[in-house]
Amino acid sequence: MNAQTYLAYDFPLLSVFWTMFIFFLWILWFVLLFRIITDIFRDDSIGGWAKAGWLVFVCVLPFLGVFIYVIARGKNMGRREIEQARAQQEAFDQYIRDTAKGAESRPSSTDELARLSEMRARGDITDEEFRRAKELILTGTGPSGRPTDVTK
Repeated sequence: MNAQTYLAYDFPLLSVFWTMFIFFLWILWFVLLFRIITDIFRDDSIGGWAKAGWLVFVCVLPFLGVFIYVIARGKNMGRREIEQARAQQEAFDQYIRDTAKGAESRPSSTDELARLSEMRARGDITDEEFRRAKELILTGTGPSGRPTDVTK
């Protein structure tokens, strides 16, 4: 009856495995906790007092609070996350459309040169003014060597 019992720490490799496994579960727990806290604030269907109640419940009794939250409201967590991702994608797409539209409305250097040559032909500007303006358009820089905005 003198059989030796071996624990996990008697085998160094198994000890490393259990340590890494527990560390992984600990990190996983915090990821789940922070996702639930983020979902509490993201949800527009509940009011401020309900959000405060859930937050207190999740922070004071974290294990019980997280499990009850996942059971009670976990079904819609994915839906709310998908809605937020779609809203962010739509905002990004709208920004791209607005930026592309702004680039199309800016006159090209060819249009600017044609307009300048018409002004010189009518006598609105002198040859020296035409030369300086042409130089600014072709180089895209102002007199100080810094880039200028052609749209202004």
